[in-house]
Amino acid sequence: MATVPGVRTRSLVTGSSRGIGAAIAHALAARGDAVAVHAGTNVDAGRAVVEALPGEGHVLVSGDLADPDAVAGLVADAVTGLGGIDVLVNNAAAHDPLVIEDSDYEQWQASWQKVLSVNLVGTANVSWQVVRHLLDRPEGPDGGRIVTVGSRGAYRGEPQAMAYGASKAAVHSLTQSLALALGGHGIAVSAVAPGFVATDMATSLLAGPVGDGIRAQSPFGRVGEPPEVAAAVAFLTGPDALWCSGAVLDVNGASYLR
Repeated sequence: MATVPGVRTRSLVTGSSRGIGAAIAHALAARGDAVAVHAGTNVDAGRAVVEALPGEGHVLVSGDLADPDAVAGLVADAVTGLGGIDVLVNNAAAHDPLVIEDSDYEQWQASWQKVLSVNLVGTANVSWQVVRHLLDRPEGPDGGRIVTVGSRGAYRGEPQAMAYGASKAAVHSLTQSLALALGGHGIAVSAVAPGFVATDMATSLLAGPVGDGIRAQSPFGRVGEPPEVAAAVAFLTGPDALWCSGAVLDVNGASYLR
C-alpha cells in the first residue's frame, strides 16, 4: 500500500543517479520511503545518491534498461533489497540530439534504436516486471503506484531530438493504457510532463547564447528545478492521488499550455 501511515513504502526510481531522478529519490526518502536507486552505468554516482538519502534501508541497483534481462535483474534486486516494491517511478531516459536534415540513414536508425530501446521499451519492461510483482505478492496489488516522467516535448515537438519527443508521447500513451488496465487491481498509474529543468546536463546550454530564450519561455523567467518535479512525483505516488490515475501532469512553469 502506497504511503500508508505506519507502513513504510518501498520505491524503485529508475535513472536516479543524478538530476531529476536523484531529486525524486530524495523526496521519497524524505517522506519515509525505502528507496532503490537505479544507476545505468555510473554506479559510483548512484552509490553517492544512496549514501546521501535521509533515513535507512535504501539500496542501489544497476542495469541497462535497453537489455530485457538486465531489467528483470534490477527489479529482482530491488525486490530483494527492499523486501518488495510498492511504487515505481520510471525516470530513466536517453536523449540523442539529431537533426533530420543533417543526418544520414545509418545515424537516423541508430538514434531511434538507442532512444526507443530505453525510453519506451525499457520503461514498458520495467513496468511489466513491477506489475507482475504487485499482482503476485501475498498482500495483493492494491495501493501500487506507477509514475512515469514524460516531457512537454511530447506535445510541442522536438525538431532537434525527434526520437526523444516521440518516445515521450509514447510513454504518455503507455501511462494511460496502464491506468485503464490496472485500475481494477487498485494500482494507480500517472505521469508528469516537465518542461526545461536545470540539471547538470543542461548547465552549458543554459549558460550559452540560447539560455535567455529558454528561460523566457516561462512567464516566471526561469527553468524548473529538479525538486519541483520531484514534489509532483511524490504527490502522484501517494495515497491521495488515486483519482489522478491516467493523468499526465504538466510541470513546466506555464512554458507550454495545452
